[in-house]
Amino acid sequence: MARAKGFKWGRKNLLKRAKVAVIKAGASAYQDRRVRKRDFRKLWHIRVNAAARANGLTYSTLIDKLHKAGIGLNRKVLSELAVQAPSVFEKIAKM
Repeated sequence: MARAKGFKWGRKNLLKRAKVAVIKAGASAYQDRRVRKRDFRKLWHIRVNAAARANGLTYSTLIDKLHKAGIGLNRKVLSELAVQAPSVFEKIAKM
């Protein structure tokens, strides 16, 4: 099957397809920014739970005890402490 002379394939040469592609890319980018936040929160939960279990607690009991003790560390900070400074995390868990 031969192409007609001057006929262009693909969206780089077709304005309507290019506009649709830009809109779709924007929608995907918006969605993926939310997914990235979700994924990081899951990762923090996993890290904190693993470190808590290493100290004889579960994730939920650790978070409950921290809340009751008035320690205002969020999950991101707890996760970093669990990875970077396990001894500090252990001291916080014992509180």
